[in-house]
Parts: sequence; structure tokens; C-alpha cells
Amino acid sequence: MKETWFTYIIRCTNGSLYTGSTNHVIRRWHQHRQGTGAKYLKAHKPKAMVYMEELPDRSAACVREYEIKQYSKEKKESLIESSGV
Repeated sequence: MKETWFTYIIRCTNGSLYTGSTNHVIRRWHQHRQGTGAKYLKAHKPKAMVYMEELPDRSAACVREYEIKQYSKEKKESLIESSGV
């Protein structure tokens, strides 16, 4: 059985956006909130998960994460707005 993976965007308390990927969204969110996840989120407190996209495997999630990270902040905001999360 294949694992489902997710690419997500978190809005930080300072308004910045963090993009990541995981196979377990809830666990990863808790890691970020506790400061044991990404280094960036230790310095920029996570406020809310504002975007999530389901993907078939880790490879696809990593490719999508990289793609989104190349977006301008305006394009990320547009993606968030169109998702309705």
C-alpha cells in the first residue's frame, strides 16, 4: 500500500509563509508548533496551516514543494485563496 503525502503552507505570526511536505500532517503540525520541526519555524512562530495538497507519493510531494517554494509571495497567496482551506 502506497503512502499518501501532502505539501502544505503554514502562515507564521509575522505573516511569512513556510512550505513543506509530510506523510503525516497532524504530527508534523505538532512538531512545528513545539519547535522540533523545521529550523525556520523555530524563529518564525507558526500561526495556521493555510494550504494543503494531497499527492500520491514522497517524490511528487517534494517536487510540488520545490515548485511552490519558487512562487512569489503573491502567487502563494493566490494559491491559498483559491484552495478555500
